[in-house]
Amino acid sequence: MRHSGRKQALAAVAALSLLAACESLPPSPIAPTASIAALYQRPAERALIDGLRHYEDGQFARAEESLRSALALGLADPRDVATARKYLAFLACAFKRLAECAQQFRAAFAADPNFALSERESGHPIWGPVYRRVAAEIRGERQALDTRR
Repeated sequence: MRHSGRKQALAAVAALSLLAACESLPPSPIAPTASIAALYQRPAERALIDGLRHYEDGQFARAEESLRSALALGLADPRDVATARKYLAFLACAFKRLAECAQQFRAAFAADPNFALSERESGHPIWGPVYRRVAAEIRGERQALDTRR
């Protein structure tokens, strides 16, 4: 019985130590987010949201119009600019406008240097090869610029 009581005491001390350690850690910060309702009140962002919705619904002419409008109205976030350019590239490639497709991917990289397609998107048989070629060109240009510095 004595041995059992000692194990329980040690377990309790260990548990209290763990709890104390948890309490001393600073709270994890929660990144602020933008309200979708607030963004939808902004014309450029509304046009982007509409463009994405039209794209998903297969209304490609309307999607392209809304995405171009979003760019013309001045999207505030460079990642949103890159997203609009990405979907315009998808549309251009799908409709066999390959030079425009490449130009849109280039513009996406220009807007957001961290722009990248997901693995699934980059493996797409229509726009994947164009994206991979442009991404390789951009990497080469960046490396050449870095070596000149």
